[in-house]
Amino acid sequence: MSEPLLLSSDLRAALAALGWAPTAGRDAIRKRFQFADFNAAFGFMSRVALKAEQMRHHPEWSNNWNTVEITLSTHDAGGLTEHDNQLARFIEKAARISP
Repeated sequence: MSEPLLLSSDLRAALAALGWAPTAGRDAIRKRFQFADFNAAFGFMSRVALKAEQMRHHPEWSNNWNTVEITLSTHDAGGLTEHDNQLARFIEKAARISP
């Protein structure tokens, strides 16, 4: 059984607290991260990948040199769940420790 979807009031609070934006046409959140260079961006992605694998929750993302764009949604639940908020909080911490 998948996790319950977040209610819209929960979603608004989570978005405001984390600085993530809603994704047009989907029940998902997204954010763009910019780093000093490719090495810093790739290190960030590596930290997030390890945590995502541990959580069995994998983001949609793209990387272009020093920029990483991430979209989160729990696919088997059909939208945002607490799992997305947990991973988003980890991503925020990982972004702060990147050089």
